[in-house]
Amino acid sequence: MAGTGHARVLKAEVVVVGLGAGGAMALHDLAAAGVDVLGVEVGGYIDAQEMTLREEEMMPKLFAEAGARATDDFAINVMQGRGVGGSTLHNTNLCKRLPIEILEQWQDEYGVEGLLGDELQRDFADVERLLNVHPVPDDQVNPNNAALARGVEALGYRGARLSHNRKDCQQSGFCELGCPNDGKQNASKVLVPPALSNGARIVTDLRVDTLITRRGEVVGVRGHAPDASGRRDGAPVEIQAGRVVLAASATASAAIVKRSALPDPYNLAGTNLHLHPGAMVIGIFDGPADAPIEGWLGVPQSTECTEFLEFGPRASKRVWLVPGFAHPGAAAGFMPGFGPSHGQMMRLFPRVACIITMLHDHASGRVSPGRGEKVHISYGLDAAEHEQLALGMREAGRILLAAGASRVIIPLSPPRTIATQRELDQIRAQDLGPLCPPMAAVHPMSTLWMGKDPRRSVVDSRGEHHQVKGLFVADGSLFPTSIGGPPQIPIYTFGRLVARHVLDSLRR
Repeated sequence: MAGTGHARVLKAEVVVVGLGAGGAMALHDLAAAGVDVLGVEVGGYIDAQEMTLREEEMMPKLFAEAGARATDDFAINVMQGRGVGGSTLHNTNLCKRLPIEILEQWQDEYGVEGLLGDELQRDFADVERLLNVHPVPDDQVNPNNAALARGVEALGYRGARLSHNRKDCQQSGFCELGCPNDGKQNASKVLVPPALSNGARIVTDLRVDTLITRRGEVVGVRGHAPDASGRRDGAPVEIQAGRVVLAASATASAAIVKRSALPDPYNLAGTNLHLHPGAMVIGIFDGPADAPIEGWLGVPQSTECTEFLEFGPRASKRVWLVPGFAHPGAAAGFMPGFGPSHGQMMRLFPRVACIITMLHDHASGRVSPGRGEKVHISYGLDAAEHEQLALGMREAGRILLAAGASRVIIPLSPPRTIATQRELDQIRAQDLGPLCPPMAAVHPMSTLWMGKDPRRSVVDSRGEHHQVKGLFVADGSLFPTSIGGPPQIPIYTFGRLVARHVLDSLRR
């Protein structure tokens, strides 16, 4: 490491900023091609032995802002990963390809090229083989997931078994807090070690603040490493590189671009944010013949209902219903009541089944940089989104009642306890608003999106910035719209596509 003034300086052909799904795949593929590539991660390297599954220990290690990141009005908790592996460290392993309808929309509305042929589907298949993606077997469907599947079947709704990227899973149930059994086939385990074996380097605990450009081209990044006391505004660091791959997430990548004051003649960077916000609906299974649900045990999410999920710009139903479950600390925040009434609800915890109503959102927000790692997220649901959320909550309740729940709790303010289908029909969009119900989001995307026209997109179909040559994006920022499902397989795959274009640009 050379020194220039007070800054420490590193050099590489390519620097990859962020080592989640997209960044780790780009690092992996570039290193395999013999490129001198350096990966930078704002978090640390956390191995399986450190995954204690204790909420108070793992939340600060695995999540941005210790899990407290939220929209500016605090209405939506935005859960994002940090550390080598990013959100693949804490996700529940859900694996889906991009729907064809979404790819067609991106081509028709944004001019995105090259996604409708066989090449993308081959890349999806290659990524799935690399990550050991397979359907969850029958004997690993826990009672929480079985409740959704039972209700879906009883109502004649469309549902399916989900696929995961797991191997030798011990079904301990605490995937959101990491995997002490090393069963997740995530970016940290599958992609980073081979990249290092092929000559890649990584630097952890380094926050990239800005991009360095010269005459319309990127030439590196600047940031800070922690000082001796652990403060993140310690020693300045500069990394000189002919290509930069931004893969720090749809919030952090956009914040870096905004902070760097790159040319943005149409004021697009950081806008168009989609979140897939979701709310929980709770079913109580407390009949004398009911076995406990104990939803914290086993594989967290293995079934789905897609009866109310359509794609494309004219979709009239935009709700994905999937089982969810919270660990005791987080559950206490979602369960209704106060004092004795809350205690009574928590005593029902073993008999609770939960369904997440997740929106395939058409509404959008914006991201702007805060201090250090913090970002400002401005986002709100409009009337159309509230209609979809109300639809999802009604149908989630209907599924739980059909599955045998004695009553359903809709977490409005005040909470509604419902025992009949007729009562569910009374849930209306007008009942909803900020913090009613509490919502969370784990899929930020779309803030530096692809397209042919620089007036309507930030990067081109290769992932290269329209205004700054040599700057590529390889995370969920690339998606022009919400995708209506789990983004990890698309992000891994787009990381591969972008790496291919970076390699082409180096060869040229």
